[in-house]
Amino acid sequence: MANSESSPMQHKPLRNTRCIEKSVFSPALLSAPRSLLLALGALLFALCSITEAQQIPGNIPRIGYLAGSGEPKAPGPQIEAFQQGLRELGYIEGRNVHVDYRYVQDKQDRVPELVTELLKLKPDLLVIPHTGAIFAAKRATKTVPIVIVTNVDPVATGIVDNFGRPGANITGITRLTRDLGGKRMEVLKEVVPKLTRAAVLWDADDEGSVIGFKVYESAAHALNVSLHSLAVRGPNPELEAAFQSAVAGHAAALIVVRGPLLRRHLKRIADLAIRNRLPCMCEGTDAVQAGGLMSYSSSDTESFRRAATYVDKILKGSKPGDLPVEQPTRFEFIVNLKTAKQIGLTIPPKILATADKVIR
Repeated sequence: MANSESSPMQHKPLRNTRCIEKSVFSPALLSAPRSLLLALGALLFALCSITEAQQIPGNIPRIGYLAGSGEPKAPGPQIEAFQQGLRELGYIEGRNVHVDYRYVQDKQDRVPELVTELLKLKPDLLVIPHTGAIFAAKRATKTVPIVIVTNVDPVATGIVDNFGRPGANITGITRLTRDLGGKRMEVLKEVVPKLTRAAVLWDADDEGSVIGFKVYESAAHALNVSLHSLAVRGPNPELEAAFQSAVAGHAAALIVVRGPLLRRHLKRIADLAIRNRLPCMCEGTDAVQAGGLMSYSSSDTESFRRAATYVDKILKGSKPGDLPVEQPTRFEFIVNLKTAKQIGLTIPPKILATADKVIR
């Protein structure tokens, strides 16, 4: 917890306000001309937007958070870790900070719209862990500070100028998810020594996943492994067809590229991999907990808790362009032995010895 000198000022809890609680449409109004109803609807929408933007006292910091996955009733562990980080720094939502959440989910085409929606609320800063939304926000504003939690290399992809002094209005954390692609391929080759062909399941509409697939192409080539692309699209990815294609293509293993769309189907993907006896390398602990075979990644919890420290520094006056982009120092290698037994695979003892966690 931050000390009393550095903690944000405390304020009284905000009153619970709602824009419209009951319908204002009487039977007589419902019979009015359609053009009048449309005009009234637009007016009410504008009033709601104005109310939402103004109901937060000016002395309380306002944060816009655009998540790649999750939903209002189930925000997920990443947002929970971010909220924990805020609390550890003395920020209590609804008391001395306000956070507006939006969720991309399978609405990839709505990303620019969601960014614009948050900017209209006049936030003090944005927090964005979704690759496509990061690029959209970079295009949309040069003044509002942006804290990122990204899977891609932010320098190589042009998000920031460099790690030490990112410049402009963007800083944050890179999880090195893409950079670990080669390591995952090496581990998969050790677990499946005769591996010559692997399938890669990825979302063709997600910019981060597109980059991820290209990384695996390069890593596979270095290990003399050919790849079978299983590109899917939302909102309802054809997973059954993808796995049929993998089997028909004689793939001996599966790599799942993490993204908002596929994270919503982790259990289904794991079940299909088990049914088709495909050793599955994943990019997050949650995928292994859902039944995937292995995962090698940085810690979700640590990355999103650390994002709160950037929020704190910016709200206290630091310029995002002067705050170095942080790289992870903790990585997690998880193995699901239960899944290994189900597909008839023996994990080499030297691989198990390096695992941070083994699910039995």
